[in-house]
Amino acid sequence: SGVSLSAQPPGAQVTLGDRLVLSCTVAAETGPLSFTWHRGGSGAPLGTGPHLELQHVGDNDSGHYHCRVSDGDSVAESVPLDVTVL
Repeated sequence: SGVSLSAQPPGAQVTLGDRLVLSCTVAAETGPLSFTWHRGGSGAPLGTGPHLELQHVGDNDSGHYHCRVSDGDSVAESVPLDVTVL
């Protein structure tokens, strides 16, 4: 899809109470893009924009995260990233 996710800390393994930042990047940017973040099958987006920041990660923050990118015409989705809370 040309949409990729990266995490800080790398590997998306984050210690309880620490900060997690997920970044969504698009290979071929064509005009203005809108981003939404999702975890698992949850309907409501967790956030918008190319980055999702979780300040104090809790036990319930682990799971599969993905971003959706829309350019107004089409929607692309990243491969899910598995976040593990240690």
